[in-house]
Order: sequence, then structure tokens, then C-alpha cells
Amino acid sequence: MRTHYLAVALLLPMLAFAQPKPKKSAPTAVDKDKQMILADLDKRSPEYAGISKQIWDFAELGYQEEKSSALLEEQLKKEGFDVQTGVAGIPTAFVATYGSGKPVIGILGEYDALPGLATEAKPEFTPIAGQKGGHGCGHNLFGTASMAAAVEVKDWLKRSGHSGTIKIYGCPAEEGGSAKVYMVREGLFKDVDVVLHWHPGAQNAADAGTSLANKNAKFRFKGIAAHAAASPERGRSALDGVEAMDYMVNMMREHIPSDTRIHYVITKGGEAPNVVPANAEVYYYVRNKDRAVVQSVWKRIENAAEGAAKGTGTQVTWEVLGGVYDLLPNVTLAEVMHQNLKTVGGVTYTPEETAFAEKISETFGDQKVPVTNAALVKDFRDASESATSGGSTDVGDVSWAVPTVGLSTATWVPGSSAHSWQSTAASGMSIGQKGMIVAAKTLAMTALDLFKTPVLIEKARAEWLTKRGGADFKYEALLGDRKPALDYRK
Repeated sequence: MRTHYLAVALLLPMLAFAQPKPKKSAPTAVDKDKQMILADLDKRSPEYAGISKQIWDFAELGYQEEKSSALLEEQLKKEGFDVQTGVAGIPTAFVATYGSGKPVIGILGEYDALPGLATEAKPEFTPIAGQKGGHGCGHNLFGTASMAAAVEVKDWLKRSGHSGTIKIYGCPAEEGGSAKVYMVREGLFKDVDVVLHWHPGAQNAADAGTSLANKNAKFRFKGIAAHAAASPERGRSALDGVEAMDYMVNMMREHIPSDTRIHYVITKGGEAPNVVPANAEVYYYVRNKDRAVVQSVWKRIENAAEGAAKGTGTQVTWEVLGGVYDLLPNVTLAEVMHQNLKTVGGVTYTPEETAFAEKISETFGDQKVPVTNAALVKDFRDASESATSGGSTDVGDVSWAVPTVGLSTATWVPGSSAHSWQSTAASGMSIGQKGMIVAAKTLAMTALDLFKTPVLIEKARAEWLTKRGGADFKYEALLGDRKPALDYRK
């Protein structure tokens, strides 16, 4: 929402930077089961690349991902999963299940696009006429890799006869729609032991990172229309209400915790200059690593809206559209995932991909870093050492409901920012697709470790309970008890 993965919207930090050459270490032995996973994903990578490209072409916005969710559901049904659609009151959300008994491992998958950012998969900005959205956060890759990993785990369960259950959660509208919050609220994770996720990015990392809590809403001002020249005294401008609110919030920035983020966009400002606007709307986000700070600042923003309405003779209402927790890091799980990512390795470019990446990199100015960084895997850092991600994600709420771990992979050219035309372009071609397979391999191998070594799950749960605050913790969604905002992108 990216608000973002790990955003990883998401998330683990999305900014890439130059890294020193890693020290060489003895290669990690890979058992036969993992070797089969690696080989099978290499074999099936063209198939999964095609699926991710279809979703990239669909570029469906939050809660409108009808084609994207249907495509993933169809593939999972073919693979023998039991697919439950329309979960948590969301038509484009699903849960696909294979196996029985414990442990139960869940994998999250996303597939919503962002407004704007519609560009072709070329190393220069090439707008696609008439297309509303683009995959600037790479969720076309996210959903596909998660599905691919779940299929590999399913195949292993079937071959080995091992007890256990694999679930993949089809999660729409991560970008501001907070779909996972409704899924948590519905109790869809209550029987799950561990949840795995990942996010497209500009580097390969599996840190025990955290993210920013977030709350957002649309503030709608109602005034009185009148002729702006002949009878302005009879009008009350809804746009004045919006602008007065924005001015007060901008002055407030000096008097809030410095690590708080507030951003807004005026989504409706009137129809014509000579008509006093009767209706206007502004869309606000607030973020901080501490959700208590988010709630405190949010109350002040609500007060600013009410004050603006009184001062301009207008009326104001607001609709909270989304709200997400910070990610609760789990070092136990992150160390396991990091070891598997090291085994898989990063992304190596062909000469053609290198030329594409170099051309993209030239657009970064002083943020340019070596494109060969895509092949590196960052050293492990736990949450006490790594900075909080600048993004937000509804994976945060999942992490407070069940032990959760994620990673990012270099699906974009190193140095890329999420939510950019550069990340959109790479998400639609082989660079993004290679990073996607790195993620699928790492997710599947991590799941195998958890199935085979139950003590890891026990240790992760103990850490999770301690960090969450013990048995006294009570989950309350930041967006309250509202129903899913299915029309927030319309």
C-alpha cells in the first residue's frame, strides 16, 4: 500500500544500495527433496513466467482483480487444491488447501496493480494508452511465485506421504485496501502454524524486518454551489474545506514525532472555476512504526477536518478505507529463510538483460548502483539492527495473528524504487520473472524445513508469543468493524 512488501509495499526495505563483495563460504548441502524442488521450478519457469505476464497485462486495481484471481484459482484447481473463493466477503479473495493434519503452513499471494504506472516492459517510459493501472509493486510476480511454491510443497507432500497441510491465500487489494485485515478478522489464519510471504524488490534479503503501521481514509466535504462571480456570497466551497484541512495538517507536521509520515491527494476538487464546488474530497494516509502514534496523529487529523468544515461553513464526513499493523518480526523463522535464500542465490542477467538494466539504471541519477548487485544476497540482520521499512503492508496484521516470515528478491533493476515505471517495466519481463523464481524456490524450501523440523515451529511460536505480549494480547483492526471497501478504487 504499499502501503508496502517487506513492500514489500512490504515490508523489508525496498531501497537497493551498493554492497561489498560477500565473503566466500563453504556451499550448503542441499538434500534430495530440495534438489527436486530447484530442478522442477527451473523446468516450469517458462510456464510461471507466462502466468505472471498475463497478470501483468491484466493490471487490475484493488478488489477488481477478477481475471487475475480466476487465473490463479484455475491453476491451483488443476494442481489438486481445494479452492474456496470469495472469502471474508471479498469476491477476489480465495484460500486454496492441500493435505491434512499438522503442521499447517500458509503462503500469501497478491495480484493487485496500482493506479497509473501503465508502461510497456521497455527500458524507457512508454505509456499504455487507456490502461488504468500498472504493476509497479510487482504483485503479478508475487501471486505467481507463491502459487508455484505451494505447488512444489503439494507435490512433496504427495510424494513423501508426510502429514501436513499447505494453504495459499489469494490476497487482493494490498495497495491501500487492507484485504488481509478482513481475512484475519474472519479467522482464516486461526488454524495455521506459520505463514510465509515475499515481496518483489531491488535486492535479495530475508531480514527479520518490520514495517510501518498505516491508517487511511477519504475526507468528503459538502458545501453549497453558486455562481462564483455573480453570487459567490451564496456559496460555501467544499474545496475551501479541503484546502483549509490540508493547511492545518501541514502545519501540524512540525509538532508530531519526526518519523511519522502523512501524505494526501485531492481526489475531487470541483467541476469548473466559475461554480463554487459543492463537493470535494481528499485522501489521507498516516504511517508510523508505532500504531499507537498512528492512532494519536489520526485523531488530530480528524480534528483538523472538523475545524476546516466549521471555518468554511461546510460539512465533512470521512470513511476509513484501510488500516494495517506493523510487521512483527520473527528471527527464528527469518534465519531459516535466509539460509534457503543463500542456497538459491540471486539473479544473474543475460547480456540482453544487462543492457536493459543498464539503460534503466541510467534514469536513477545519483541513486544508480551496480546492476550486478542483483546476484548478491544481503547478509542477515535481525530487527534490532535493521531500520524499519518505509512502507506498510497488511501482512502486518497477519504477523500478529500467526508467526510470519518473508523475503524480498531482486525482481527489479538494483536501485529501483517501488511504485515507479522502472519497477513496472521490469515486473513485466525476464528480470522480474527470474527474481520471481528465486522467491518461489526459497518459499518452498523454507516450508519443507518447517514440515520436517517441528521444533522450528515451536521455537518460532514461543518467540512470537513473547513479542506479541503474551496471552493478554487482543487483536483489534485499525479499520474497525467496517466491511471491505470494495469500491475504494472506483
